[in-house]
Amino acid sequence: MDRAQKEKLVEELGQIFESSGVVVVAHYEGMTVAEMQDLRASMREAGGSVRVAKNKLAKIALEGKPSASIAEYLTGMTVLAYSEDPVAAAKVVDAYAKKNEKLVILGGAMGETALDPAGVKAVAGMPSREELISSIVGCIAAPAANIAGAIGAPASNIASILSTIEEKAA
Repeated sequence: MDRAQKEKLVEELGQIFESSGVVVVAHYEGMTVAEMQDLRASMREAGGSVRVAKNKLAKIALEGKPSASIAEYLTGMTVLAYSEDPVAAAKVVDAYAKKNEKLVILGGAMGETALDPAGVKAVAGMPSREELISSIVGCIAAPAANIAGAIGAPASNIASILSTIEEKAA
């Protein structure tokens, strides 16, 4: 890899570190190509990406970025998992690490907040952006449905009372 390619890679990594909602660092020693492809596919489905880069270049790219705290994790065979959604990458990596012990979570960063392995697991347990949106919509829609039911209830009650009176009269 020549100097121009390295500079381009550092620039790309810098943009990743700046724009990602979460970055997770993990060791992947011993994983097969098929296992890595499976991880990449899972991450793509969740809206994230997986990147393997030289640790030295990643450390250079981290300088001055909000997630600079993850530089300490960049030793050995590391893989970077990242996503714009602050939860997606952590969820996928955590789920994959549970079924494949070769993937070991070292830590990560959520903006300027450094995450240890337990922090990454805690973030993975949080609801995703889509789950939050659907629960908010549900909370907003529920009162409207209750109001519609309350408005319709008196008319329904009057109709049933009139029906009961008519049956008794007959």
